[in-house]
Amino acid sequence: MPRIKIALPEKFVFSTEIPIYIQHINYGHHLDNAALLMLVAEARVRFFKHFGWSELDVGGPGIVVADVAAQYRSEAFHGETLVIAFAAADFHDYGCDLVWQLNDQASGREVARGKHGIVFFDYATRSKVKVPAVFAERMAGA
Repeated sequence: MPRIKIALPEKFVFSTEIPIYIQHINYGHHLDNAALLMLVAEARVRFFKHFGWSELDVGGPGIVVADVAAQYRSEAFHGETLVIAFAAADFHDYGCDLVWQLNDQASGREVARGKHGIVFFDYATRSKVKVPAVFAERMAGA
């Protein structure tokens, strides 16, 4: 199976800091892979909130996560603080990728990078909808 390779954007539009707690650590004494996705999910909520939205209301529609890919770059440990940065890329009619990178705050060491494919979704009709213009404009101008 070919290895996943995720290209990072030239610029991220948002970043937040999240500490690694003991519940994020696995039996190998480093960041658990399931915890990585939980930390990215928390950062994704903060990303939308930063722009005045929520995952249920991005200028009208909400989002659903269609897929996720992660590429691990180094271990992360209890007590470290991660800086998680986001950018939107690869837009299509109904969504885009939210590309993210996690770095250790103290050393700058890259821990992981990845992307969530999101689709904009009308929760009332349970159907996908076009990317809201306000989202596309904010990501282009951020």
